[in-house]
Amino acid sequence: MWRDDRASKALGMQVLAIGPGTATLSMTVRDDMLNGHDICHGGLITTLADSTFAFACNAYNEVTVASGFDVNLVTAARLGDVLTASASEVNKAGRTGVYDIDVRNQRGERVAAFRGRSYTLKGRFVVDPAGLT
Repeated sequence: MWRDDRASKALGMQVLAIGPGTATLSMTVRDDMLNGHDICHGGLITTLADSTFAFACNAYNEVTVASGFDVNLVTAARLGDVLTASASEVNKAGRTGVYDIDVRNQRGERVAAFRGRSYTLKGRFVVDPAGLT
């Protein structure tokens, strides 16, 4: 997934960890990410959380997409802040899942709380299992 994820790469995100139902990504707030109030655009913080969500729910090697999410922005992020998003699986049953993503700055302050809902496309793999032998 990372190889083809142009959006996450363009925003300078880095993958720190991935495991079944979990992922951690980071992103440094750049000047071109600031809105008219000189704070990081909320949509870009949401994009970091959404990318983290995607890596967590696809870590089972089945193509999984978002079916929806809710996000609460709780603290402003500013130029130079290093944002770290950590995803944890709340529930996975059949084709659906629920994931919480916590976004914090380098001081440990919560910037956003994101809850994503996923839908797995059965029989479609992120990495072809035949190529893993």
